[in-house]
Amino acid sequence: MNVSLSPQVIETPNDDRSGDTAPVSLTRILVALDASEHANKALDEAVRLAKSSGGTITGIHAYAALLHDRRFKMMEGGLPERYLDEQEMGYQREVHDDLISRGLDIISESYHDAGEAVCDKAGVAFKRLSPEGKNYTKVVEAAGSGDYDVLVLGALGLGAVPGSLIGTVAERVVRRSPIDTFVVRDPDKAVGDGPIVVGIDGSPRSYGAMMTALDLAARTGSEVHAVAAYDPYYHYVAFNKIAGVLSEEAGKVFRFKEQEQLHEELIDDGIAKIYQSHLEVAETIAQGLGVEISTRLLDGKPYKAILDYLKDVGASLLVVGKTGVHADEELDIGGNAENLLRLAPCHLWLTQSTYTPPLDIVADETVSWSVEAEKKISRAPEFVRDMARRMVLRHTQKLGHTFVTSDIVDEVMGKAMPGFSGNDAGGRRKLTWSASAEKLLATVADAAVADNIRLRAVKRARRDHGDKVMPKHVTPFLDMADSDRSKWSAAALARVAKVPEMVRETVKAGIEDLALERGLTEISFELAEEGVTEARKAMCPVPADGNKTEAAEPAPVADDGACPLAWSADAEARLARVPQGFMREMTKKRVETFARKTGAATVTLDLVEEKYAEWAEGSAKRQSAMKWDAEASARIGRIPDFIRPMVVLEIERCAREMGLDVVTGAAIDKASEAWEGIGAFHSDDAPDQYKQ
Repeated sequence: MNVSLSPQVIETPNDDRSGDTAPVSLTRILVALDASEHANKALDEAVRLAKSSGGTITGIHAYAALLHDRRFKMMEGGLPERYLDEQEMGYQREVHDDLISRGLDIISESYHDAGEAVCDKAGVAFKRLSPEGKNYTKVVEAAGSGDYDVLVLGALGLGAVPGSLIGTVAERVVRRSPIDTFVVRDPDKAVGDGPIVVGIDGSPRSYGAMMTALDLAARTGSEVHAVAAYDPYYHYVAFNKIAGVLSEEAGKVFRFKEQEQLHEELIDDGIAKIYQSHLEVAETIAQGLGVEISTRLLDGKPYKAILDYLKDVGASLLVVGKTGVHADEELDIGGNAENLLRLAPCHLWLTQSTYTPPLDIVADETVSWSVEAEKKISRAPEFVRDMARRMVLRHTQKLGHTFVTSDIVDEVMGKAMPGFSGNDAGGRRKLTWSASAEKLLATVADAAVADNIRLRAVKRARRDHGDKVMPKHVTPFLDMADSDRSKWSAAALARVAKVPEMVRETVKAGIEDLALERGLTEISFELAEEGVTEARKAMCPVPADGNKTEAAEPAPVADDGACPLAWSADAEARLARVPQGFMREMTKKRVETFARKTGAATVTLDLVEEKYAEWAEGSAKRQSAMKWDAEASARIGRIPDFIRPMVVLEIERCAREMGLDVVTGAAIDKASEAWEGIGAFHSDDAPDQYKQ
C-alpha cells in the first residue's frame, strides 16, 4: 500500500535526532558533484529530500591541485623535444601553474554554479565545499566532520564505461563513510518510480533501515516492501563436507551427528521462523505508525535472493544496514551490502542508523532468565543464538511473564526446531533422484560445483517434504542457458499469469518439471493447465473423511492463492458484528491473512480479538479533524470501534475532495463506493479515487 503520510508522522524513539538514531535527519545533506549524469541525478534526489525537510544542500567537489602539480613536474623530462627548450619549458610551467592555481578552482566553481541553480529553482538553500586533495579522501573527511546527516553520490562518475558496476571513488567513499549514504544507480529513475525495499535481518541497523524506509516513503509517496533473506542450504552443504573429512573418533568427540541433526532441524524450520518473526516486528513497527507494508520471506543466498526480488518488483530504492546481524566492530561493510552495492539495479541507501523496537527494549530491561533457561538456549547454534533469544523474550513478554524458564524456551524453540528439547527428531530419510534431475545436474562440468549443487538440491527437496529430487530442486542453483530450458508458448504463459503471484513461481517450476520429465521442448497451454491443476491439488488436498472420493474436487483456492480457513462458531459470531457487505468481507480477509501468518488452520475467537486489538492500537492514534452532521454521525457509529478512527479519516478525506465543510451521508456513500473499487478503505493506493 502506498504511504502518503506527512514526513512529520515518522518520529524518532527519543528527542535526539543526532548520532545514529533512525530515521536519520535530512536537514543537512552532502552531495558529491562532478557534472556526470549520476551526480546530477544524485543532486535532484537530494533536493527532493531537502525540500521535504526544510534542509540545506552542501555540494562538494574536491580537486587535487598539488597532485597534478607533482605529476606535471615528473613528466617534464618526457615531453616532446620542442618543449625541452628552457624558454619554452618556462612558458609551459607558467601555463600549468595558472591551470593549477585558477583553472581547477574555476572548474569546481562551475559545478557548484550548476548545483546552486538547481537548488535555487526548488527553493532549497545551497552551500559550497571545494577542498583541495584526493577526491574520495576529502569526501570522507567531510562526511565524518559531524556537519552532515546524509551523503548522496552517484554510483558512477565521469570515468564510467559500458559494463561499469560501481566507480572506484564511490566504492571507496561508501566503505569509509561514517554516515548514511545514498548511492544513485540509475539516472533515469526517481525514488518512488517503484517500491522502496528494505532488508530486515533483526539487527538494530536493519530496523533503522526500516524506519528510514518508512520516512523516505512518506516523503516520496512510495510503497514499502520489507524482505528477509536467509540461506537454508549453506550449513547443510558445510556439514556434509565436514562429515567427509572427520574420522569416526573425531565425530564422537565433537558429537558431530548430534550437532548436525540440531542444525538440520533449525535450518529446516527454525531460521525461517526466526526471520519471519523479524518481518512481523517490522510490520508491527509500520502499523504503529499507521502504515501498511508488504513483507516477503526469501530463501537462498541473501544478496542474490534480494537482487531477484528487486528486479521482480521494479524497485526504485533498496535500504539496508551497512553491516548486518553478524558484523564485528572492525567490519566496514557487510558482505551482502557490498554485493548489493555493486549489483543492485536500483538506488541504494546504506544506513548507519539504528532503531531498537520498543518491545525489545522493554524485554531486555524487564525480563530475566533462569539458569536452566540460559543453559537450554545456549544449545542453539551460535550463528542464530541471539535471534533465538529475541524470539523467546518476545514470547515471554506476550505471555505477561518477566522470568524466562526452560519450559518457555522449549515451547518457543520446539516450534522453531522440532526435537529441540530432547534432540530426538530421528534419522533423515534418503532421497532418490529422478532421471530428469540427474540429467540436469550432469550439465554442470565442474565436479566440485556439481557436488555443491547436488547437496543443495537434496536440501531443497527435503524442505518440500518430497521423497525424490526433481528438476525444480536443481534449477534454482543452475545458470542455465535459455536454450537448455523448455520454451513457453504464449497461451501457456497467459494461463500461468492467472495464478496468484505468491505461488506463481512454484507452479511454473512444477510445469517445467513436467516438460523435462516428458522430454518436451515446448510448454503448451494443455501442459500448463495440467500443472496448475496438480499444484492446486497439492496446495489444498481434499480431506479424507470417508465421505469424499478420490475423484472429488480439491478445495477452492482463495484469490491470494491460499487455501480456505475454517472459522469457529464464536469467531464467526464476532465477525457478524461488523456491518454486512464490503466492510465485513474486508475484515474477514485481513483476519484470515493474520491467521495464516501464525500458522493457524482455523480462525478462533482469540485470533480475531488479537487482530482487532492490533488494529485498535494503530487506530487510536488517528484523530478526527472535521464536523459531522447527525445522519453521518449515526452511520459511522455502527463501524466497530477498533477501526472507526481510520475509517473516519478516510471519509473526511473524501469529504474534503468533494468540497464539503461538514461530513454528510453523501461523503460516506462516495467513500464506500471507492473502497469497494480498490478492496480496502485506505486511499493510499489510489490518491485520486475520491475525485472520480
